Amino acid sequence: MTPEALAPRLPSPLEEAEDERFARHGVRLLLKRDDLIHPDLVGNKWRKLVLNLEAAAGRPVLTFGGAYSNHLRATAAAGRLLGFPTIGVVRGDELAGRPLNPSLAQCAADGMRLHFLDRSTYRRKSSPDVLAGLLESLCPDAYVVPEGGSNSLAVQGCTALGEELRGAADVVGVACGTGGTLAGLAAGLAPGRRAIGVPVLKGGFLEAEIRALQRTAFGEVRGDWTLDDRFHFGGYARVPAELEAFARDFEERHGVGVERVYVAKLLYALLRLAQEGAFERGSRVAAVITGRP
Repeated sequence: MTPEALAPRLPSPLEEAEDERFARHGVRLLLKRDDLIHPDLVGNKWRKLVLNLEAAAGRPVLTFGGAYSNHLRATAAAGRLLGFPTIGVVRGDELAGRPLNPSLAQCAADGMRLHFLDRSTYRRKSSPDVLAGLLESLCPDAYVVPEGGSNSLAVQGCTALGEELRGAADVVGVACGTGGTLAGLAAGLAPGRRAIGVPVLKGGFLEAEIRALQRTAFGEVRGDWTLDDRFHFGGYARVPAELEAFARDFEERHGVGVERVYVAKLLYALLRLAQEGAFERGSRVAAVITGRP
């Protein structure tokens, strides 16, 4: 069975969110509902996985993630739906003796074999010696997908996101973890359109990684894209009271559930940028909704 057999909803819907906070600055806010692509492979996870799954061609897939990884859940779900084995290498061997959290429990229920790796070794997971050791002990013939799913095939898969927005948006914003979605999105946009990435982790390391991903995928850096590192709210999965209040208010205004780790930070950033005059009056600004609460 191929990934297309899962009948993804593509192109994903594009909805206007009438919001006076943007309108007073002459900006139209659009929501690119990638969260509606597929009930189990939500948001950008479909776009990043589809070409990798085709390349795996039914072989076991080994991949990496933290204890609450959306990528691990999506990979496990794909394995259940398409009938191939999955192995998840999870950051933190201290988790091995504890009850599984809901996220990892779902991975296990979908048939994923979980392997917990100490944090020091996990940081070196991409080094040839660590990766070779994992493959030898877990599954020598496995197809390896990196953490977050971001590799050259994932970037190529995400170009369709930019292509779907051609003629519909002037600026596109997306929250960034590993940068693969932004790398592909920017490459797919029409000339004269730009993408803004909002990193959800602090550290300022993503620009070089996105450039490297694009060079690997396309042979060059493509598209007009920038990063704004001001909206991580203290780091990954940090949701302070201000961000929580903003997300709840957005949900009440628009009737759309706001995922807190990525999407809330993106929407908050776009509103701040509109208030700062970062968008020309009359601009159509699309926010990519990459996940569900």
